[in-house]
Order: sequence, then structure tokens, then C-alpha cells
Amino acid sequence: MRFANRRDAGKRLAEKLKGTIEGPVSVFALPRGGVPVGLEIAKALRAPLDLVMVRKIGAPGQPELALAAVADGEQPELVINEDVMRMTGATRDYLEREARAELAEIERRRHRYLAGRARAPVAGRTVIVVDDGIATGATMRAALRALRRGGPRELVLAVPVAPPDTLDRLRPEADRIVCLYTPEWFAAVGQFYDEFTQTTDEEVIQALAEAPPDREEEA
Repeated sequence: MRFANRRDAGKRLAEKLKGTIEGPVSVFALPRGGVPVGLEIAKALRAPLDLVMVRKIGAPGQPELALAAVADGEQPELVINEDVMRMTGATRDYLEREARAELAEIERRRHRYLAGRARAPVAGRTVIVVDDGIATGATMRAALRALRRGGPRELVLAVPVAPPDTLDRLRPEADRIVCLYTPEWFAAVGQFYDEFTQTTDEEVIQALAEAPPDREEEA
């Protein structure tokens, strides 16, 4: 299975989700690549679109080695790779300091993308968490845990493509997973797209502007 681009993937996911969602819905996308996918789902379900932002915390002296991931929210979620923690000798002080720095960067980006707009509701809603694909699942795990803390009625993970072993590891974090394609051979998310250029900040801002209003809040 291949996707023309992220919006094509979003439209196909939306078709799969239609008729399976109950109650009011909020869609949360991981920026930046998840936002065009999430926009198509939000439009199809007439739901508000928001961002759940996750930042990787690199190991001391090895910034590309993922020590942990932190996700924003009213109660930020920190997911630690304990094996990397032991292997690198990273201290809790280091971890907490880096987490504070990454949360500050998340807040800066949230302000740039959303300009102070209120967060989409989570409590009591069906919350759909979207990305353009998943490789290892570390950042998605942090995102799901952060949103779970908000008390959703149902937490749904929706992605176009991911390897089956990654989805197996994420199943305890979501109430339901909707994935269109689960290939055994998986090198990178981009291999399943004809067009996979980097989503820009401007495209994120435009997608959020195109998303439907929260009809439940308006009522």
C-alpha cells in the first residue's frame, strides 16, 4: 500500500474511522507531519484539531540517542528509556533539567502554532491521536500517556502505516488502534509515500486555521 501524500493518507484514515466513533470527538496530531493527516480526519468528523507535542531527550554527550521523551499537556508526561539511562549513566538531575528545557521549547512552538488558542477538550471525549506513520513508537507512547491523563472517554491511535511489532508495544496505551497498513518490512515512514516532503511551520498554522470549530463548545 502506498499513499500519494499526507492528505491522501488522512482521507483514507477518515473513511476507516467514520461510523466507528461515538460522542464528541477531539483530534490531536503530532507536528509537524501528523498535522495534514489529522486535518483530513478532523474535517471528515467535524471535530476540532489540536496538537500534542513531544520532544526527545538525548543522552548526555549523545544527543541522537533517545534517553526519554516528554509530551506537553496540563500534566506533562515523561517516558524514560531505562535501558539507555543505565547504559549512559544519566542522572535524574540531568533528566529533569533537560525535560524542563524541552517543555519550554514545546511551549514556544505551541505559542507559534496556536497563538494562545485554547486546547481542544479531552475529558469525556473520544480522542483520536494521529501521526503520518510510526517507526519505533517512543514519541507516540509519550503522547498517548499525556492525553490519557486528561480522562478521555476513548483514546484512539490512528496512523496510516506502522510495523506490527511497534503497534503491539503501543496497544496497552490506547483503547483502540486504527492502522491502514502494517508491513513486516519497514525501514522508514517515508518509503510508503509518493510525496513526503517536510511539513513546514506555515503549513501547520494553515491546517489549524482550516480545521472545524468545536461544535460541542459552541452549543
